[in-house]
Amino acid sequence: MAKATTAKTPAKVSTKASAKAKAPAKTAANTARKEAAKEAANAKARPSASRAAAQPAGQDAQIDHQSVGTRLRHARKSRDLTLMQLSEQSGIAVSTISKAERGDIALTYDKFAALAHALNVDFDTIFGRTKRKAGDGTMQATLTRSGTQPIYDTPNYEYGMIANDLTGKRMVPMRAHIRARKLDDFPDYIRHSGEEFVFLLNGQLELRFENGTAFRLDQGDSLYFDSAVGHVYLSVGKEDAEVLVCCVDTELHRPPQTL
Repeated sequence: MAKATTAKTPAKVSTKASAKAKAPAKTAANTARKEAAKEAANAKARPSASRAAAQPAGQDAQIDHQSVGTRLRHARKSRDLTLMQLSEQSGIAVSTISKAERGDIALTYDKFAALAHALNVDFDTIFGRTKRKAGDGTMQATLTRSGTQPIYDTPNYEYGMIANDLTGKRMVPMRAHIRARKLDDFPDYIRHSGEEFVFLLNGQLELRFENGTAFRLDQGDSLYFDSAVGHVYLSVGKEDAEVLVCCVDTELHRPPQTL
């Protein structure tokens, strides 16, 4: 069950050639495996266009940061906005927007939401797979098969986008892996308008809020909260926590017309 608590605010190894030559074959093999695992982890934390292109069929496709940045820049320029003007309207620093447009950094959900509001575009159009728009009447069902979710990587979270071929949705559903382990992993708490629901699929999770409250979740637990209150997700188990998250923007902050 989820438990509420009070959150606290937040060799180089040198090996001689002679010793290496005498090392057993088993030790050398273990070292090689560790180096391969380390390289794989580094590649996962810093996704690239080449990795996205090489993604095997049937696996979730990696979203290229540069492609996302290109769409952000196109949306800004098509509205005749300068970096400074977009910064003023979104509350996001000019340097952050500029780096995001070049694909140098990965943006978190709150920054994407702020930019989408300022640009008056639907959240999912930024990720480039939108095909259909939700109507005012009965909405056509959209199916996201396992292994087909576009993946957007950030240092602390890996977002798996769900139903992002449908624009105009009232909620943004995502599957996420939580890499963050401590509050210091974040420059600040994450805040965005609306409400948020999280269901813990695997692992152990702690949600910390800027008001001092924290909730510990075990597998099968869930939490619903006001996402305008600063919050962070932290994995507290041996493995990275896996969650289902649904973010719902409020009508007050939702763009009147979305692309």
